[in-house]
Amino acid sequence: MNGAESLARTLVAGGVDVCFANPGTSEMHFVAALDRVEGIRCILGLFEGVVTGAADGYYRVMERPASTLLHLGPGLANGLANLHNAKKARSGIVNVVGEHTTSHRHIDAPLSADVEAIARPMSHWVLTSQSASRVGDEAALAIEAAGSNPGQIATLILPADISWSPSNRVGEPRPPTPPRKVAQEAVTAAVEALRADEPVTLLLGDCALRGRALELAGRIAAKTGCRLMSEANNARMETGAGRADAPRYSPNVDAALAAFQDTKRIVLIGAKLPAAFFGYPGRPSLLAPPQCAVVSTAAPGDDLEDALGPAPPCTIPPSPSR
Repeated sequence: MNGAESLARTLVAGGVDVCFANPGTSEMHFVAALDRVEGIRCILGLFEGVVTGAADGYYRVMERPASTLLHLGPGLANGLANLHNAKKARSGIVNVVGEHTTSHRHIDAPLSADVEAIARPMSHWVLTSQSASRVGDEAALAIEAAGSNPGQIATLILPADISWSPSNRVGEPRPPTPPRKVAQEAVTAAVEALRADEPVTLLLGDCALRGRALELAGRIAAKTGCRLMSEANNARMETGAGRADAPRYSPNVDAALAAFQDTKRIVLIGAKLPAAFFGYPGRPSLLAPPQCAVVSTAAPGDDLEDALGPAPPCTIPPSPSR
């Protein structure tokens, strides 16, 4: 087993079963490992922006990380725009970037670049592998970072000689940590805000826009008369018949200001303060009215479903009569 196979096997062990790739010469050993190792599928993208965009979309739908494979610093640079979008969407990605061999990096070859410097603005976690014997453990750390709650961009830089050198270790990624419980004091403050006899907006983001969390938000709105809204830029939201409607506030600053002008309290559930897309002369950057009280109940990464309501009771069926 070489370093590339150690990395591929670690990805499989961590539940990463697809790699969106636009490889070059430096990544050929890893491409070969992806072909040999069962449990992971390699999908070619003809442009790096397609690769990183596909990995972002995969996480938004599947809610678990995919891997990318990019060619050196220039290939990473080509994919940065959609890594930016993925970071804003809180998507988890294991971003593997090839690098020149360790002995070749100092000679300033045509495609040489400071890969770590290129990666950092769009990554939460960056590491250049230094040893084939450790690359499995390093990959496990990348998987743990990408699979955290909320998701993160984890960039593992893989020199070609690390790929082809012998390795005898497969990393063991730890399971994702569960969402953080919201403090009871924060929930109590939200309840008090919602009971106030004045206009209240429940602003939703992240996974509060899906599944039972959205259902609970709809029930709260029906009970209290508060208005539901969502962040302007969401990873994914459920809409349609039978689902609570939480429209996004407008990217047009005047329309967004008008939408919030009567709101006296905003309760944040997995969302940030509403912000304008751009700064304009004579217009505020924050869209909440100056006199509006903001209650930060739950942040992305918190247990938003638990913050919105208690778990449904467990009904135990009666024992069959004898």
